[in-house]
Amino acid sequence: MPEAIGPGAASSEGVSLTPSWPAPQLPDTVPPEPASSSDWEFGSQDDLGDDEWEEPTPEPASSRPSTTRTMVAVGLVAALIGGATGAIAATALSNDKKGVSVLTLHEGSSPAATLPNGATIPQLVRSVLPSIVSIDSSGGGSEDQGTGMIISSDGLVLTNNHVIANAAAGGTITVTQSGTTSPQNAALIGRDPSNDVALIRIIDAHDLQAVAFARSRFVQVGTAVVAIGNALGLAAGTPTVTSGIVSALGRSVSASDGSGSSSESLTNMIQTDAAINPGNSGGPLLNARGEVIGMNTAVAGSTSDGTNAQNIGFAIPSDHLTELLPKLEKGGTATSSKAFLGVYLLTMTPQLQQQYGFTMSQGAVIAQVNPSSPAADAGLQQGDVVVRANGTTIATADDLSSVITKLHPGDKLHLVYYEGNKRHTTTAILGTKA
Repeated sequence: MPEAIGPGAASSEGVSLTPSWPAPQLPDTVPPEPASSSDWEFGSQDDLGDDEWEEPTPEPASSRPSTTRTMVAVGLVAALIGGATGAIAATALSNDKKGVSVLTLHEGSSPAATLPNGATIPQLVRSVLPSIVSIDSSGGGSEDQGTGMIISSDGLVLTNNHVIANAAAGGTITVTQSGTTSPQNAALIGRDPSNDVALIRIIDAHDLQAVAFARSRFVQVGTAVVAIGNALGLAAGTPTVTSGIVSALGRSVSASDGSGSSSESLTNMIQTDAAINPGNSGGPLLNARGEVIGMNTAVAGSTSDGTNAQNIGFAIPSDHLTELLPKLEKGGTATSSKAFLGVYLLTMTPQLQQQYGFTMSQGAVIAQVNPSSPAADAGLQQGDVVVRANGTTIATADDLSSVITKLHPGDKLHLVYYEGNKRHTTTAILGTKA
């Protein structure tokens, strides 16, 4: 399993940053998550068109303290959670039966754990398990294990790149569907190392059940979640199930491949306290309806001062996954060179608005600007709030990231942003992220 590294790996494509203030929360009035759908399609929340867009009105500056530009970024150390082969040791505990009360036993099953919508976790698990596979990847003298999500009836499976990376140069990949014991051969279709996602296909598969995706942009802190995965590689086809809540949003972490150097910077991640272990990589983080809101990818190892983290796992948001799928389906390996603006972003929330005195109620908050970047050249500064980019309404950090992802180095990015209650426009010439 890749080891944790120190903080500080930078990202510069319009992403979220681990803040030093409390974790952002979406407002209680966010739209409901969409209904389930087949394959990898997901319910949509239509954005306003260009002719319908109404620019948000800033609140009077006198009603809030002045906007701060002293937001400090705090890095977080994390470890990727590719599988580890082998069993775990258990210690048997015995009791002295003297003085121990004997409880009356009742026939029948015990009550099942329930979710906020009234469904039980066993019901959710039974409905989703047919769409989950255990993955074993071998190549280059190493073996790794992880988890995958079936996204099409003909066998397309989405997982983390670090789960299958050792087989990318001609190794072997096998998958075992939940509830079975027979591995099936799979082929690598496409991968994107910079975003740590990969697409494989089960050979000769048909009539499979696919997961349904929900829009992660509407996920709130405190949302009940269930994680499913091939934890510790204990037994392929019998995944481990854990539950918890979304404990934070918009986290940025750095992870390494075990060589001691930074291999990737994961941004805008969903943080959860549901137990995540090696082998969970590529598995789903589910909402109470059994819809995928993220892909479990990393766990926190320690903070910069050496403090060990507990119950902190990270998942790639579903909105980002679905944006990457068309590129993965084209095959090959995506290059890491991409257009970038050179900023760290946070989604505006009521919490941030109140604590830092922002006058805008929505938008992408610039938490940090990289020196000598396109953003710096365009005059953007820490504390500015972007509300529009190339004619697209910007309500969240993901909105701006999505606009930038579709552009190329050298393209122009026209921005409308606010500094306090002052409206500004600017144009940035996007650079190249190596």
